[in-house]
Amino acid sequence: MVAMKQVLPKAGPFFVSSFRLIPAGLLIIAYAASRGRKQPSGFSAWLSIFLFALVDAACFQGFLAEGLQRTSAGLGSVIIDSQPLTVAVLAALLFGESIGFIGAAGLVLGVIGLLLLEVPALSVDGSNFSLWGSGEWWMLLAAQSMAVGTVMIRWVTKYSDPVMATGWHMVIGGLPLVLISILNHDPALSGSFNELTSSDLLALLYTSIFGSAISYSVFFYYATRGSLTKLSSLTFLTPMFASIFGFLYLGETLSPLQLVGALVTILGIYMVNYRDSSME
Repeated sequence: MVAMKQVLPKAGPFFVSSFRLIPAGLLIIAYAASRGRKQPSGFSAWLSIFLFALVDAACFQGFLAEGLQRTSAGLGSVIIDSQPLTVAVLAALLFGESIGFIGAAGLVLGVIGLLLLEVPALSVDGSNFSLWGSGEWWMLLAAQSMAVGTVMIRWVTKYSDPVMATGWHMVIGGLPLVLISILNHDPALSGSFNELTSSDLLALLYTSIFGSAISYSVFFYYATRGSLTKLSSLTFLTPMFASIFGFLYLGETLSPLQLVGALVTILGIYMVNYRDSSME
């Protein structure tokens, strides 16, 4: 998310979103084909992938880019990584998943830990507040899109190979973002692409290869197996590790409150993944 925010002003939000999806999706499809995985076939397969692409790729990445323009990467990370709460509710309603009282308490602790880690002191001026001008609102929409997409993967993989479906949904979901990028006159598509530095290009490649191709493939592959709630709870680690690496490599200091937040987050993840031996 930090790499994405760095290049947004120079390349444009929707160009960055589409670049994060389409090249990564093509890489995943090529990899899956080389491993002999089957291409999607039939109406049900392509319909499910199209809807998956609309929600998890186009909406999530579009809302994320829009939100990052209006809020900090740290606060945005907190809001995005609160999506396991929605996943827990949807997985319980749709698949009968249950993590019990301890797991539910762990989800709440995870959110509290994130707040202690990242949320700055916010001043709210009600007279200037606009819902659609609020980065937090766009981030909340992105979080809900990601949560719904996480749950949808179980349905999608009834008709398609999970890795192939992941790749195709990224390519298909990136196409409307390219169109919006053109209509929005994003700098990268308005003659300013050559002005991007090598550092900017590396940031784009990082968000596409590591931030999308690898992370999406691994996440959605394991989303087809085991508990969706427990898997999504691992996203609580994202802002915690961002703070740790910022401290180690960038000289950013962790306050005592942030250290407490890191410990609370780890405890929350442990609780979500806790198994009562008497229930096994």
